[in-house]
Amino acid sequence: MKPAVSPHSPSVVSSSRPFAARWRSGWLTAWAVLVGALVALPVLAVISHVLSTGTSDTWSHLASTVLPDYLWSTLWLCLGVGLGTASMGVGAAWLVTRYNFPLRGMLEWALVLPLAVPGYVMAYTYTDLLQFVGPVQTALRDTFGWTRADYWFPDVRSLGGAVILFSLVLYPYVYMLARTAFLERAGGMLEVGRSLGLGPWASFWRVSLPLARPAIAAGVSLALMETLADFGAVSYFGVQTFTTGIYRAWFSLGDRVAAAQLSTALLGFVILVLAFERLSRGRARFHDTTLRRARFQARRLRGVRAALAVVACLIPFVTGFLLPAGILLEMAITEGDAQFGARFIELATNSVTVSGLTALIAVTLALLLGYAARLRANSWVVRSVHRLGGLGYALPGTVIAVGVLIPVSRIDNVLTNWLTHHFDWQSGLVLTGGIAGLVYACVVRFLTPAVQSVDAGLLKITPSMDNAARSLGLSPAATLRRVHFPLLRGSLLTAALLVFIDVMKELPATLVMRPFNFDTLATQAYNLASDERLAEASTSALAIVVVGLLPLIVLSREIAKARQGSATPH
Repeated sequence: MKPAVSPHSPSVVSSSRPFAARWRSGWLTAWAVLVGALVALPVLAVISHVLSTGTSDTWSHLASTVLPDYLWSTLWLCLGVGLGTASMGVGAAWLVTRYNFPLRGMLEWALVLPLAVPGYVMAYTYTDLLQFVGPVQTALRDTFGWTRADYWFPDVRSLGGAVILFSLVLYPYVYMLARTAFLERAGGMLEVGRSLGLGPWASFWRVSLPLARPAIAAGVSLALMETLADFGAVSYFGVQTFTTGIYRAWFSLGDRVAAAQLSTALLGFVILVLAFERLSRGRARFHDTTLRRARFQARRLRGVRAALAVVACLIPFVTGFLLPAGILLEMAITEGDAQFGARFIELATNSVTVSGLTALIAVTLALLLGYAARLRANSWVVRSVHRLGGLGYALPGTVIAVGVLIPVSRIDNVLTNWLTHHFDWQSGLVLTGGIAGLVYACVVRFLTPAVQSVDAGLLKITPSMDNAARSLGLSPAATLRRVHFPLLRGSLLTAALLVFIDVMKELPATLVMRPFNFDTLATQAYNLASDERLAEASTSALAIVVVGLLPLIVLSREIAKARQGSATPH
């Protein structure tokens, strides 16, 4: 006779735990796959819509009239912005890391601040400053007694003006990555170069620049993707790009097929940018094999050289942040929005609502993806889905909006007909009639910053903590709740803050996806500026800039703490 087995005996527990763990992690994988499918849906919808509908009459008209302009304007814009951001970002990063001069400590973090100014806001401020009736040309005419026919002044609302504007706004991407690369390379490598007779310029070109090339390429790629995604600035400047063409085909011509076809063409540009980032690295590999991590001793500049270094770093900071912020502040105080009261509160409430919901959902999904990748690190499915979660940030907001509207509007119509048929309830459009579709588009667009922040936080948690929690009988969900979540609070807060600010500044997706009579600070600034009411637009634009400063301050503090921690001797 066999002995009775207690349900709490070790054999039963040991045999049931692996099944429970597999069951829970399987559900976690399924949720992660669902998140990846939701992120990929807009892209698949755009491509499938083009393949299933073929060529439209509108597309034929666009191809024979404005499509060549879209192509060449986008190419020249990307080429100019790539060169501009690379030269300003790398130059500023090299100066503040390798030389010591007056104001260097302040400029080291101030050079990041132009990221807080959206491109369309910069376009409004410089148009007001440099237009014919603006203060610059007015002062020239009053000083020299000129008339309109006596002088020539460059038109800021042009392709060249857009190149300069985007370079001023987006160079911090290159600056931050290049500066980190210059700082992390061991000082011994430059000392060896100096001992071999290399001067400052030769050390830069032959040692530091090759080592920082992958970081510079990544920064330029980010700047180019932001350029391709912009709508407000290029639309206001009258530059014909694929983004403005998508918006015009959807709203002015009412042709979804043409909008989807232009979106597919714009996806081709994004793929080219990503390919550029890969190919720019080549097969060359640069590794730092020295053990010393001491910071390279900055060379002190004096006299004319110090003055030139200060001016070189002040130009992008002043023109990219200080001047436009000052113009907005002056206009907001002297004139500003006449509807600053209840209407402004409504706009701010709408912006905060959409941004807050998007941040909450994005951080939750990012935590789900990151934790699934941690638990199922050997699963190719989970790894692929995790990479797919970063797809949205590489896509322009107009492409995502078109990709969301195509399937969501169909679901809306089916749902409305079903509710009317079965319950006789005229619900109207449930998804696209409210902010659900807009929040979905923003989640897809800005899930990447949340995923990156969560991944960075999870990497700091040693796997031994997971093993200890598992040995104590905690399930994956309990481990996440009781062990990981308290340690990830800082990373989750940073992720939520980044997504919140990105959604506050987002214009293309908001313009396309917002429900009727639902305006945000971004759309209000764009609508007023489009009507040439720049002074009234300054109030909303300044609010966006002020809110955009928050993540920069937080991230600067986190970077400073991390550097102090890494510099502490062990």
